[in-house]
Amino acid sequence: MSDQATLEKIFPQSLDAIRTEFAGAPDHVPKDRIVDLNIAMGSSHANDLVDPYEPFGWLSGPEIPRLLFNPPPQNGMGSAAGASPSGNWVVPHYEDIDRVYSDNDHFSNKGTAEFQALIGETFRSIPLAIDPPEHSKYRMFLVPFFSPARITRDLEPRIRKIVTEMIDAIADKGEVDMAWDFGRVFPVRIFMGLMGFPDEKFEDFLEWEWDILHSGSLEKMQGALRNVLEYLRSFIAEKEKNPDEHLTSSIVHGKIEGRPLTEEEKIGTVWFLWLGGLDTVAATISQMYRRMALQPEIQTMIRENPALINGAVEEFLRTQPILSSGRRATRDFEWHGVQVKAGDGFSCLNPAGNFDASRFKDPRTFDPTRKANRHFTFVGGVHICLGAHLARRELRLLLDEWFKRIPEFRVKPGTSSTVYPGLLSIRNLHLQWDVK
Repeated sequence: MSDQATLEKIFPQSLDAIRTEFAGAPDHVPKDRIVDLNIAMGSSHANDLVDPYEPFGWLSGPEIPRLLFNPPPQNGMGSAAGASPSGNWVVPHYEDIDRVYSDNDHFSNKGTAEFQALIGETFRSIPLAIDPPEHSKYRMFLVPFFSPARITRDLEPRIRKIVTEMIDAIADKGEVDMAWDFGRVFPVRIFMGLMGFPDEKFEDFLEWEWDILHSGSLEKMQGALRNVLEYLRSFIAEKEKNPDEHLTSSIVHGKIEGRPLTEEEKIGTVWFLWLGGLDTVAATISQMYRRMALQPEIQTMIRENPALINGAVEEFLRTQPILSSGRRATRDFEWHGVQVKAGDGFSCLNPAGNFDASRFKDPRTFDPTRKANRHFTFVGGVHICLGAHLARRELRLLLDEWFKRIPEFRVKPGTSSTVYPGLLSIRNLHLQWDVK
């Protein structure tokens, strides 16, 4: 493990240490609010702390200004991901994050995660990139497919079958790469079955998705976007001719407010589900098992009291915020004594908000009995994650079946336990246990 002095050099612990100059900042941004927070967004600087988000916890402290301003990412990919080429306001406090996610009059989701614009596509990502009131008709169309009752009836048997098969396949081996061979595979198998995608597209999907979200290369992003959209359009066309019981077919043949979906609505909806369904749960699983391997008392707690599984899943989610979601100001207004202009970008720093001591008692403590655990890992407001119920069910069933079959596990000696505290997370996590 890295020593604390080394970590403090990598991860500054004060505003003075991260204040920076940015000539491209808008004129209305106070110079003393400009800080370099890209390091806290989870795409650079891995660490091997038991709590890998600890280096950013101070950003929700009472002495930290309510609004900070962050320059754009160096790779220039920010605009497609919802960031502004002129930088973003950063919101680190729980109360303010809650407002950004909930105040649809002042903050817009329009254009969020519309990577397809990089290749000249004009369809919208549905429903993520659409604001109320139009948003509601798309949300109402999709919500029944992800309801707890639907998941219990239609998906839980398949989820349990897949997870038990995967665990049984490794139990007697005494080891697994939990990130690459398990976490990367399990939720994607569930998602592909839900959508009706063929199993043989598994590796192509993950490669395309990696290039779009993580490569930082415009050329790779554009190539992957062309590949996936060409495939999704052909898949939609096939389902138009040959409907089945899966979700893609239900979307293609569904109706919104009594009318069939347009071609742009079909691709926009299927594309958004494809983009959001591949690696968020995978990243959570990898971080969850890393935390348990490095803090085995959590394993003991869950193993001895399976009734804690639901609460443990919420704590894993709270303490592992995968994304810091963005919005854009819809109008000029003053907030916390700072002038905001229409079009300004906002990033909600969930790795700070989820540990805000004004909201969570002993926020760095992993407590599966925590009450009112309203974290932002699934975002909030009308755009709260559509697949949240499904993700929770996958994680709960995984823990339930895992602790029936696998004894105490640990990180395999000589292998890495480093993690990027965000969506990039962990490519490989070698775990080991004693086989009786």
